[in-house]
Amino acid sequence: MSAAFYARLLFFCLQTVVVEAELAQPQNVTLITLNTNYTLSWDWNQSPAESHTVTFTTQYVGKYKLQFKKKSPVWSTVCDKTLIRSCDLTVVSLHYLGIYMLRVRTNMNGSHSSWVQKEFCPDKDAALGPPTNVSLSPAGSDLDVVISDPVNSSNVTMRDHIPTLYYNIVYWERSAGTQTQMLKTSANIVTLPNLKAWTWYCVRVQSCYDFYNKSSSSTSPQCMQTEGNVPWWQIFLYFLGSLVICFLVMLVSLSTSFWCYKTIKTTFYPSSQLPSHLKMYLDSTGSHMPGLLTPDPESELLCDIATVWAEPTVLEIHNPPPESLLSPQSGPDPDNRHSRQDSSSSGDSGVYSTGGSSNLQQPSTSQSCTVAKDFVWGPVDLEQLKMQEIASGLKSQLLVADEGIVDMCV
Repeated sequence: MSAAFYARLLFFCLQTVVVEAELAQPQNVTLITLNTNYTLSWDWNQSPAESHTVTFTTQYVGKYKLQFKKKSPVWSTVCDKTLIRSCDLTVVSLHYLGIYMLRVRTNMNGSHSSWVQKEFCPDKDAALGPPTNVSLSPAGSDLDVVISDPVNSSNVTMRDHIPTLYYNIVYWERSAGTQTQMLKTSANIVTLPNLKAWTWYCVRVQSCYDFYNKSSSSTSPQCMQTEGNVPWWQIFLYFLGSLVICFLVMLVSLSTSFWCYKTIKTTFYPSSQLPSHLKMYLDSTGSHMPGLLTPDPESELLCDIATVWAEPTVLEIHNPPPESLLSPQSGPDPDNRHSRQDSSSSGDSGVYSTGGSSNLQQPSTSQSCTVAKDFVWGPVDLEQLKMQEIASGLKSQLLVADEGIVDMCV
């Protein structure tokens, strides 16, 4: 039984070795670097059926640790059983001046391929990036070039890792074609000398590191026109333009101020004045704001009731002269007076006098020729009052000296 067990164990080990030998290892292992950003990538030929079962493992260790023969090095795993064929090493913050060993292998169904190792030194192998930014500014007839250092993965300047970093500045006149000039500098602000005034120049910058002969790609060209002495006609135009602008600004300001003044004056001090009785009321109340007049019951009691009537029609009265006035009389005749009184009293009509008095009595309404009709006194009998006043005036004028009887028709 023990022999059979050992036979089976031997068969299993041989099968495992065959499977491992058959599992292909990664190929074309390369590093993609820029400043302190590092990515390990590789290729692997696989069939479509194995695309979802194959994984990869990536590890690293300091190279100096491999020199200890008594103690096996401890590898640090960065990417464990990933499906993608790359691994980002930036997260482990490898020292820029250190030397490391990197390795990667293939895993499938519990088995794995042999390791593929690669040595990596960031200071030597990592690519150097171009300046982060380049800007130009005129300095008279020259140009100032402002250069921003390349930065690492922590957004810190690369001068912390490469103190001897410098720049190659290539510049040329834009109209001159390919005739270029070069200037080397380690400063971040450089003035390009001996340039023509009022001329367009283009500039591009490249980062360089001489120890390992590193150089970055060049930045995109930046172009700007130089300046020079300003001609007198430009100065005159600038001065004239500034005067026009100042005049327009003052005109607009005055117009706006006048409009605001007119608006405020019209709003708070209107041209229409209040009537005199409202002004008297405001002065009496001591307030400059009119208020609503509320009805007062006591004030209504103090007012007289006034009735407004239309203007009455004036009646014309024609008074024919009495016969007694037309006949001549030499003097008063007592007999004739009494005879007339007797004759008139029998008919209950006319006007007579008794006791030598001149008072007149109103006759009855049965007589056709009367002095005045009976009046009905009332609140609206204005016409009758007017007629009575006129009749009384006429009667006073027609009285004779002998107190004779005067008849009149109205």
